[in-house]
Amino acid sequence: MTLTQDSGTDARPVPEGHVRLTIDGIEVDAPKGELLIRTCERLGIIVPRFCDHPLLDPAGACRQCLVEVEMGGRPMPKPQASCTMTVADGMVVKTQHTSPVAGKAQQGVMELLLINHPLDCPICDKGGECPLQNQAMTSGRTDSRFVETKRTFPKPLPISSQVLLDRERCVLCQRCTRFSDQIGGDPFIDLLERGAEQQIGVAEDKPFQSYFSGNTIQICPVGALTSAAYRFRSRPFDLVSTPGVCEHCSSGCAQRVDSRRGTVMRRLAGNDPEVNEEWTCDKGRFAFRYLTSKQRITRPLVRRADGVLAETSWTEALQKAAEGLLAARAAGGVGVLPGGRLTVEDAYAYAKFARVAVRTNDIDFRARPHSAEELDFLAAHVVGKGPEVLDYARLEAAPAVLCVAFEPEEESPIVFLRLRKAARKHAQLVFHLGQWTTPAVRKSALERGAAEPAAHDNLIHAVPGAEAAVLADLPAEVVEALTGGGVILVGERAAEVPGLYSAVSALAGRTGAAVGWIPRRAGDRGALDAGAVPTLLPGGRPVADAAARAEIERAWGLAQGAIPAAAGRSTDEILAAAAAGELAGLVVGGVDPYDLADPQVALAGLREVGFLVSLELHTSAVTELADVVLPVAPDAQRAGSYLNWEGRARRFDITLDASGVLPDCRVLDTLAVEMDVDLFTQTPAAAAGELARLGGFVGAAPPGPSVAAGEARRPAYGQAVLATWRQLVDESTLAVDELALAGTARAAFLRLNAATAERLGVTEGLPATVRTDLGAITLPVALTDLPDGVVWLPANSAGSRVRATLGAGHGDLVGVTAVTGVVAEQSLAGSSNGAGGAA
Repeated sequence: MTLTQDSGTDARPVPEGHVRLTIDGIEVDAPKGELLIRTCERLGIIVPRFCDHPLLDPAGACRQCLVEVEMGGRPMPKPQASCTMTVADGMVVKTQHTSPVAGKAQQGVMELLLINHPLDCPICDKGGECPLQNQAMTSGRTDSRFVETKRTFPKPLPISSQVLLDRERCVLCQRCTRFSDQIGGDPFIDLLERGAEQQIGVAEDKPFQSYFSGNTIQICPVGALTSAAYRFRSRPFDLVSTPGVCEHCSSGCAQRVDSRRGTVMRRLAGNDPEVNEEWTCDKGRFAFRYLTSKQRITRPLVRRADGVLAETSWTEALQKAAEGLLAARAAGGVGVLPGGRLTVEDAYAYAKFARVAVRTNDIDFRARPHSAEELDFLAAHVVGKGPEVLDYARLEAAPAVLCVAFEPEEESPIVFLRLRKAARKHAQLVFHLGQWTTPAVRKSALERGAAEPAAHDNLIHAVPGAEAAVLADLPAEVVEALTGGGVILVGERAAEVPGLYSAVSALAGRTGAAVGWIPRRAGDRGALDAGAVPTLLPGGRPVADAAARAEIERAWGLAQGAIPAAAGRSTDEILAAAAAGELAGLVVGGVDPYDLADPQVALAGLREVGFLVSLELHTSAVTELADVVLPVAPDAQRAGSYLNWEGRARRFDITLDASGVLPDCRVLDTLAVEMDVDLFTQTPAAAAGELARLGGFVGAAPPGPSVAAGEARRPAYGQAVLATWRQLVDESTLAVDELALAGTARAAFLRLNAATAERLGVTEGLPATVRTDLGAITLPVALTDLPDGVVWLPANSAGSRVRATLGAGHGDLVGVTAVTGVVAEQSLAGSSNGAGGAA
């Protein structure tokens, strides 16, 4: 942008694609098509507004941004809304700063907006940070001419379990309805009635069911939409605000954490145009009460001789842990299972602790089903790659995106919003290799281009277990769309399908498409680069590379050959070895055995191992069996960084008082000292500095995996192939005590197609049971566009904890039977009392 003070005539040529106009006496060049209000912003001229938002389409609903405009030397007949008018060559604009006409118009609009507004600022949640409050002072009149009775409504109106509506305060700016329709794709909230009776609302039978509803609270300019969890809890001027990063998935959303007297009161989306723009999902916004949960562990625990876990001092707990691990190291070895909740710094401490303190490569952060093929894929396509290879901007600009074993709305909501945005703006083709047309598929494939195979409707159906074979034989239209700038997004569920990672690698090589790996947990990407896996050292150095081992040994001050040359065991193998007596000790971070491929084997390993140390936030199945439990700090009480799925560092600092709690890296460093070694990871900054000095691996990247595609299992009479993945709002440990959030969870259904339902004798709307030898899950049936012979269940929702109950996973065979009689009536009554949500 160039600008000069108006002095008559400017001889400078107008840059290509720009126009020249004058605003408040300042001559400025602006891009063609730019909204007038944006040009004013770039000049530092603030025009008041309510409906305008830079990420929403213009509406011109509130009329607060009126300015005086001249075209061709002639003034337009009335003030114009600067949020809907685009710049033009020769335009002369006068804002309220230089035009009495514009100022009077803005004052008149403000007077109209305040006619029915209750002026209840002292009790309104928005008071103290309210645009209406601020602009009433700058752009309003001191007195009101309105003497009649203000309009009133019953309030608050719960439009969902976590969003409350006060219709008296609403100024009909339509920010909430436009966000829901344009950004989230959930148009449950809309304008109702007409004329003077017009108001925001929802249909009686359709609550505001959206994973992004909290954003409407944040962008509401008047406090008409408020949070059920935060309402009347605090005043904005009582809060201390700290920049933060969301810990719930690998999107890497920037946040603002507001605390009061040592307690987090709310979290808001941070403004980060490169990552989450100004949005965040409801789980990231509302799921933080685990910080004060009764299940929090805040004191070290040691198992006494009578078998009871008892509180003790840090000194005693660390001594007991060190003695037990030293004995276990000598007796049969120790395995290390960090889990996926770790910062990069903590993951590095685990990786170093495994190699230095317990002298093993038996370390694996993957607390979920996994495979050796996955590690080969990650080493070839993910480790050491950063946002310069694939980031949100390239994802949004890609002409075509293929999602493989990845449900973006459920597993990385900000990725989903970028896909929706791209589909709206330039008809990006979004293909999903999956089982059914989920809400995310429908909402991210908004427009259809000529290159799209209409028969596939943006979804390539596959029987679970056969995805690799389908990927190897994609329709030519899909391959053509991916060639030349396409993107392939693959989720962690691919590890459950033999050959699928290999097929993705081959497809990327054939089309030149960029590959993005999007794990579900926030710490997975950083743990991979930090070396918390059995085949890689920090920086992506292969364990099998002698030069790489020697480099790490020198950096850590170890003797030559101190790091074992053989790759370690995976999570499943570590736990199986512990169950068989081949390992004498375990150090376990945030691992839930019920998330693993075989929970029974995992629990057996935890029970049978000689010595078990747990570093945990909450009580869990691991802490119940541990010999020593060492409490660790949550994100609000530690500093550090995550690597999001792009490989972008997402740093955050301490929000709450951290006295009495320690980050994992400090706990491990102190524990190592008790074992007569030093990790030098006393603080996250120390760990981060050492990892940065190590740098990345400079050798050639290994080739991608080459595993033959597996065949889908064929169901027998009364059987089906199970498809499953986790929903965003489910029975997550970090969503504990979030009752308002839980109320917006999508209802759990047993899904299959009509032909499969008829073959199995089950009826839509009635309950049916999925069972294995270990257990059974009963849910209402919903007919969905699944392949024949496939049944889908949510993996970890209320009433449907698949791994824990069935001991089965994606691609396994399960029995399906109808439920009849009294049992069916009881099942339906139970499901109707559970979590709500659209089918």
